[in-house]
Amino acid sequence: MTEHLFAQPEPGPGVFSLTQIRHLMRVEFSRAQRYGYAVSCVVIACDRLGHLRDLYGYEFREAVMDEVVALVQKATRGCDYLGRLMDDRLMAILPHTTKQGAVVSAERILETARGLDFRPEGNPIKVTLSIGISHFEQENTLFFDSLVEAAEEGLREATQRGGDRYVHLDPGPREG
Repeated sequence: MTEHLFAQPEPGPGVFSLTQIRHLMRVEFSRAQRYGYAVSCVVIACDRLGHLRDLYGYEFREAVMDEVVALVQKATRGCDYLGRLMDDRLMAILPHTTKQGAVVSAERILETARGLDFRPEGNPIKVTLSIGISHFEQENTLFFDSLVEAAEEGLREATQRGGDRYVHLDPGPREG
């Protein structure tokens, strides 16, 4: 069987697929609106992962992603959801988590990732992450898509600023 070039990777144990995580985000967002609690959306990417794959191969990329998934699972709660998006990004949904709580989680994830040690072909490789954060709290947005888009934009900004950082963006209207 041939692997389709644009196929989504298998999410792995305890990790939801793209379709599942987007559905869970929609459901959790609706609950947060109805019951008045905070929910945060976190999008995570491994910096330079495509470059590392080109240098060390697909298996190395998957080993890095497996470690990052395990790291995020350890840094989040059992009631949080984690899914694998396209382009090797991860999305975490953090119910009952304010902006401040999501920032603490992101800082913990970044710090732990800095301690990962990979040695493909005997070469020490430092792996860093970029993280985008957005949150729903006190009716700052009407649509779950706005929450996801703000987290993804935060990720793009974190990556553009050199990676190894998080950027929080409010999903509400932004001046442009």
